Amino acid sequence: MPSYEQLSALLDPDSTVLLTVECQQGVVGPDSALPELAEEARSSGALANVARLVAAAHEGGIQVVHAIAERRPDGRGANRNARLFRAAERLPVQQLSGTSAVRVAAPIEVTEEDFVVRRLHGLSPIQGTDVDALLRNLGCRTLVVTGVSANVAIPNAVFDAVNRGYTAVVPSDAVAGVPSDYTPAMIRNTLALVATVATTDEVLGCFERPRVTPG
Repeated sequence: MPSYEQLSALLDPDSTVLLTVECQQGVVGPDSALPELAEEARSSGALANVARLVAAAHEGGIQVVHAIAERRPDGRGANRNARLFRAAERLPVQQLSGTSAVRVAAPIEVTEEDFVVRRLHGLSPIQGTDVDALLRNLGCRTLVVTGVSANVAIPNAVFDAVNRGYTAVVPSDAVAGVPSDYTPAMIRNTLALVATVATTDEVLGCFERPRVTPG
């Protein structure tokens, strides 16, 4: 884990953005299309930790971006070139544009200052969406990546952020995947190679306390 000084230097409020990935009712809510993932996100405390980070970011003036995955009722423009997409088409809960399934899930709060970026295709919250352009216009240098799932969208977001020149920070207890032992293995063996891994409390400590200016 990084020292407070190292992490604090990365998490400058003027150049840090907090990204929540697919923390939407139809994914992590009580009526999720993916109940096993929703249960893991809640029972592990990951969703509650995302909410804590979002609340602290709001309090500290750090920009928050919510990345939402959705589809049109007619499915036009959606991918069908992988097993995951074809399986999603058959789920009883669909992430349809304009429905409650694609609203940010409690206990995460959304303010007027937040950006909510919606995508109709692909696996990544960044590739092919408005997120990269928004981050650049916001002066982002460090992207804090939270949410679900550690199986697909979280590593996609981290790799895309790093490939575009951002420094990625992953609060290890604010992401979730299935099965439960997969997330720490993914973080340890993959994400830790390209991102700074910390805990929610460590990131909150930097959000809430004065920053240390590198000497």
